[in-house]
Formats: sequence, C-alpha cells, structure tokens
Amino acid sequence: MVGCDRGLCHQAVGRQDRQLNTYDWLADVPGNVETTDLVEVQFKHTRKGYYHNVNNLPLKKGDVVAVEASPGHDIGVVTLTGRLVKLQLKKANLKSADDIKRVYRIARTADMDKYREAKAREHGTMIESRKIAKGLGLDMKIGDVEYQGDGNKAIFYYIADGRVDFRQLIKDLAAAFHVRIEMKQIGARQEAGRIGGTGPCGRELCCATWMKNFVSVSTGAARFQDISLNPQKLAGMCAKLKCCLNYEVDDYIEAGKRMPNRDVVLQTQDADYHLFKTDILAGLVTYSTDKNIAANLQTITAAKAREVIEMNRRGEKPLSLEGIEDEEPVETLHNIDLTGGDISRFDKAKKKKKKNKKGKQEPPKNNHAE
Repeated sequence: MVGCDRGLCHQAVGRQDRQLNTYDWLADVPGNVETTDLVEVQFKHTRKGYYHNVNNLPLKKGDVVAVEASPGHDIGVVTLTGRLVKLQLKKANLKSADDIKRVYRIARTADMDKYREAKAREHGTMIESRKIAKGLGLDMKIGDVEYQGDGNKAIFYYIADGRVDFRQLIKDLAAAFHVRIEMKQIGARQEAGRIGGTGPCGRELCCATWMKNFVSVSTGAARFQDISLNPQKLAGMCAKLKCCLNYEVDDYIEAGKRMPNRDVVLQTQDADYHLFKTDILAGLVTYSTDKNIAANLQTITAAKAREVIEMNRRGEKPLSLEGIEDEEPVETLHNIDLTGGDISRFDKAKKKKKKNKKGKQEPPKNNHAE
C-alpha cells in the first residue's frame, strides 16, 4: 500500500501483529513527528515503554530500536510517534519523569542476534522456574518469562492470591540462570491479555487488543442490564467477570430511572397486574395478572405505567390495561419496517418493465438532436 488512499495511511496502521496496536490518525499530518521527541516502544505482548528520541533518529512505526534499560539495553518495536504519544503517556500514568529513558539507535545485526538468542531461552526458563517455585512450596504461578534484549535481565510474571515471600526464589533463579531477576505480579486479566485469545463474541480479547487499564467489574452491572446471573456466561477467558459488562451499564442505569418500580402492582377494575418483564432500552414493561407465572400478559410503555400508578395513588382505577394506548408509538427495532414496505414491490417493478418491452411504446425522450 503506497500513500494514504481512502483516508487509510500505511504509516498509521503499522504492524498488525502487535497487541494493543494504536491507529495513528495523525500520521499523515505535516509536522506531526516534529511536535515531540517522545516515542512509544512495545516489547513482548502488552508491555510498552516511552522513550526520548534524543539523537533525532528518523523513526517511524514498525522500526526495531535499541533503548536504554537498567542495566544494559532492550530491544523493542516503535508503535507510535508524534502527538498521540503524549496522550498515551497520560493514560500510562507514569509516576516520575525518570521512567522516560532514551532511544539509543536503530537495532543493528549484532543487537538482533543477541535478542533472538535471549528469546529462545524464555520458554525453557519458564518451565524450570516453575519447578524451582514448586520445590520451595510457594503458592504462586509463574505465567511468563521475558528476557531483556541484551540477555542481562529476565522478568518473571507471576500470579498469586496473596503476598508471596520470594526472596529465596530470587536467589535460586539467579544461581540457575545467571541473570538479573525481576519479579512482577500480574492479575488474571493481565495474564489473559498477555496470552491473548478469542472471546465469546467472536472477536479478539479486549485486554489483548486495546485495553490498558482494568476497571473492577461487579455483578451489579449484570443486574442493571437484566442479564442472568450465570457464572459460566458472565465469566471471561480469565475466569473473572467480563470487562464488557461495564460498556453499556451507564445507559441501562439512566434508562432504568424511567422505569416503574418492580414491586408496585397496577390496579385496574378488572384485575391487578404484577410486573413480569421489562425492556429497559425500549421503555416497555410487561405485566401479568399472576405474580408467579405468565397470565394475561399486557405490554405498555413505562410512561403509561407511571400514569396508572399515579391514578392508583389518587384512588382511581382504569377499566383495564388493554384500553391504555399511547398517543405516539414507541419507535424501537421491534416495530421498524427495515424493508421500507411490501417486499413484493420489487417483483411489481419487474413486471412493469416486461410489459414495456412487449407491447407498450415508451414515450420519446427529449433530445435536442432529431
């Protein structure tokens, strides 16, 4: 793909084999890269860092670079340049400006050879480290190991329910692998993001594609949306509540304020009606004459239900819920005719065309040349 045709710039998309890929919609804006010397660099899976391009290297998305580390250097891929890096930096919530280190150079052949050698040791190191932790009787799971680009340091990502005293583990790991050891505790959601996968919706996991900060999810979000409290359906790949339960809950809470109370009984002259089910976003409520089963179901709008409740408070009772009609029908996806009328109209049009071809002479066209 050359250039920026159809509003999609190849510089903006970059490499799609990276997790947490950010589309740079400012990539084709003149002077975008010159606005800041900050660049975003991604390492294994979802680990990202932010660095100063102090040497003014002509970096673009997808470049493999050697960056400052402690100690030595690390190898990563540039995933963002320009103004958007400042916005990403705010989201990253870095506590100190000292966390922003420098970009040394574009990776050389010798750098890449060391990098590949270090990466080849990761899986074997993870298996061996699990055996060491099990031998020490530690209640933890080492889920991943990441070697630094120069092979001088290894990060061990682990999951644990409580606090773990891994001082002896660090000594044993350092003696076994002869590298500097860094232990980093992650949660179940972070582990799912690092591993990746496909969710029940058929798309890649949000934690592996765009989510960087994880907000706590409660069962209240499912209750507000009238979702069945089935643990198997509410749990994601990480065995925790799905993050997507929070996406629409605010809309449901706002729409739920307009719905009548579940415990209120609508009293009419023919029967008493109990709330059976609600369609929160459509603003519809269905009532039953029996409290426990579906009997003589009547569906009305929430506004009409509130009118009946107000009448009952004044001691008045309407004849029945059947006689209550809305002045304007509620426009929902259930009653919108997506076909735009009778679908057989297309067949009628074809018949007219055939008649014109057989017997009827079409009127002459208004042409200037005769």
